[in-house]
Amino acid sequence: MTVTHMHRWKAPALAVSALLVGLALPTATASPASATTTSYDTTYYKNAVGKTGASLKSSLHTIISSQSKISYSAVWDALKVTDQDPNNSSNVILLYSGVSRAKALNGGSTGDWNREHVWAKSHGDFGEVTGPGTDLHHLRPADVQVNSVRGNKDFDDGGSAVSGGGGSLTDSDSFEPRDADKGDVARMILYMAVRYDGGDGFADLEPNEKVGNGSNPYIGKLSVLKQWNDEDPPSAFEEKRNQVIYDTYQHNRNPFIDHPEWVDAIW
Repeated sequence: MTVTHMHRWKAPALAVSALLVGLALPTATASPASATTTSYDTTYYKNAVGKTGASLKSSLHTIISSQSKISYSAVWDALKVTDQDPNNSSNVILLYSGVSRAKALNGGSTGDWNREHVWAKSHGDFGEVTGPGTDLHHLRPADVQVNSVRGNKDFDDGGSAVSGGGGSLTDSDSFEPRDADKGDVARMILYMAVRYDGGDGFADLEPNEKVGNGSNPYIGKLSVLKQWNDEDPPSAFEEKRNQVIYDTYQHNRNPFIDHPEWVDAIW
């Protein structure tokens, strides 16, 4: 089933003001994500639509917690499907760098791609266990060396260029993905925060305003992730990936891809 997004008009005054000055809104005050409707609103999301805050978060947790789980070894083959290059069926698109690389080059050597836990597995110490450690909604193929640079750093703006990182930046305690992946990263992190709330034997994962969270079950910076969600709306690649995970593997969805405005409605 295809998800259809129908974006509503933003406040006219805001649109007119931006038009008159002929400039985009400043980065620091990115417009909130536009409200959307999808074909799942009367079925999958029916108990969440119309809610906000803790009530919305709780409803979404209940909805997306109904899922099939796969092993960590099965993630290799799953990523070859979920992240397939739409222009070359022999390749996958790598997170952070945007490089198209042969599916066969999965592994741990220089020039390979490996399985990146966007919510770093040490943040909450869930490792590669079936559940958060194998959840495809935050696992993406990434270049081995770029992935090593990211490590378990929190997300924030700033730093120096990452070699082969497609424009990604890093410093001693944070990582900034290239612009085209910022929204993806934000929505994956916030999915994890809703899906894993401490009630199923795993840590209660939450975003916060810190970097350098280490092994604590937190990742920052929430304010930056919210900004990235607004600045980089879901792409066709991201939406198709969500659909494949739903149809073929886990049978649950990342609600923030379907409804990016729910990020601001909860946080």
